[in-house]
Amino acid sequence: MKDVNVVALCVFVFFFLAVTVMGFLAAKWRRAENENSLDEWGLGGRSFGTWVTWFLLGGDLYTAYTFVAVPAAIYAAGAAGFFAVPYTILVYPLIFTFLPRLWSVSHKHGYVTTSDFVRGRFGSKGLSLAVAVTGILATMPYIALQLVGIQAVLDVMGVGGGENTHWFVKDLPLLIAFGVLAAYTYSSGLRAPALIAFVKDTLIYLVIAVAIIYIPIKLGGFDAIFDAANDKFTANKTGGLVPVEAGQWTYATLALGSALALFMYPHSITATLSSKSREVIRRNTTILPLYSLMLGLLALLGFMAIAAGIKVENGQLAIPQLFEDMFPDWFAGVAFAAIGIGALVPAAIMSIAAANLFTRNIYKDFIKPDATPAQETKVSKLVSLLVKVGALVFVLTMDKTVAINFQLLGGIWILQTFPALVGGLFTRWFHRWALLAGWAVGMAYGTIAAYNVSTPKQKHFGGSSAEIPGIGEIGYIGLTAFLLNVLVTVVLTFVLKAVKAPEGVDETSPSDYTADAGDPGVSTELPKVGAGTH
Repeated sequence: MKDVNVVALCVFVFFFLAVTVMGFLAAKWRRAENENSLDEWGLGGRSFGTWVTWFLLGGDLYTAYTFVAVPAAIYAAGAAGFFAVPYTILVYPLIFTFLPRLWSVSHKHGYVTTSDFVRGRFGSKGLSLAVAVTGILATMPYIALQLVGIQAVLDVMGVGGGENTHWFVKDLPLLIAFGVLAAYTYSSGLRAPALIAFVKDTLIYLVIAVAIIYIPIKLGGFDAIFDAANDKFTANKTGGLVPVEAGQWTYATLALGSALALFMYPHSITATLSSKSREVIRRNTTILPLYSLMLGLLALLGFMAIAAGIKVENGQLAIPQLFEDMFPDWFAGVAFAAIGIGALVPAAIMSIAAANLFTRNIYKDFIKPDATPAQETKVSKLVSLLVKVGALVFVLTMDKTVAINFQLLGGIWILQTFPALVGGLFTRWFHRWALLAGWAVGMAYGTIAAYNVSTPKQKHFGGSSAEIPGIGEIGYIGLTAFLLNVLVTVVLTFVLKAVKAPEGVDETSPSDYTADAGDPGVSTELPKVGAGTH
């Protein structure tokens, strides 16, 4: 059993308790008169301005898994792990073109989820259901990986006992963290992660700023760090300081596919729709790249871990162990708190987003069409708890590598919703049945191809890259599946239009996609307590 780092643990607990209090107090922050609606609980009253949205989106997209896994990939495979940096650069010009349109049409019609929009745009509950189910399936392992991030920090601090410890005692700290997360998310909804994101992002920026200066000084400078990394990769032939030629297709397709997929995730859209105007979205696409700068610096920690001689069997522990070894105990506690809180924010948003999808696009569309706003909110709160329980069971019963690979599979799946969502924002030309068929083909191909990827440690679902049909290069399965999806959609749309297959009813109009807060019919933030009504 590893000795407990008492000082680091005390600092970690201090910050954890502080954000817990903030999470419960968030219920009273900008509280609306009508709390029994998904606009209020699930979207924070659609009231967040530029800075709150920036911190919320940053806390949502740059997760504890990012903090741990990106430098861990660099630590294991070298520059190939840097794909996360270019994809977060590519994503912002993409979202600048379509997120303001999604915000406008969603506020005009009261849409809470992407599936709401798809149903309204194409008049198809079947297509809406496909998008909703995909979103829920893709989000579940993502939530699990946030808990993996907390668990990695607890392991390095020596909390929870050794391998022979009873499972309940060993996992008790994680169970406590889960319980607290579930309680304040249930109580405060999206306001809790929005408020906590300020603390999370401040801590992460502080830790990265210190690490990028302090650790290189202790290790003899960046020359020594890059030399040590180069020596390791040259000796082991496991990677390199630049992607090897055979891996360049993989690197490029993974970066592009990940960029296309990032804002298809329900939690990304939930954070976006919580903002109070389309201009808030536009401003955020210009300042969010600051997080990409942070991510590039964060990735360098992988090389620092090599130079520091970090040896771990589980690569996910490399960066927490680097902090443990290089920082004074008190600041290691700050770093661990940054990772831990970095898990709580996205886990809360993800569970809310998945719950909203179930409530609006499964429960209301197929089970109880006459559900009141209060009933919707109650169901969403309960489902958010169930989603977190499922993620916890996933973490406690499965190998961590399996959890990571299922998250990679989730990325392949969520990319298949791109044609329906983004295509629908710009054109009504695609036929609803063609979009559904394209989605099915992309999902089937992506799942089967990922199932057939094996590694020495895992027979199936061993990764997200495979040979691209017709090219012979190894590339990202999700992007190949996406191209098949688009091809099937386009061809079938021509066929279905030729035979005059019935189109669904489009409840939107062209002006809906450019509407802003204050325009006639556009939902604005909910009336606040004591502020009267609009």
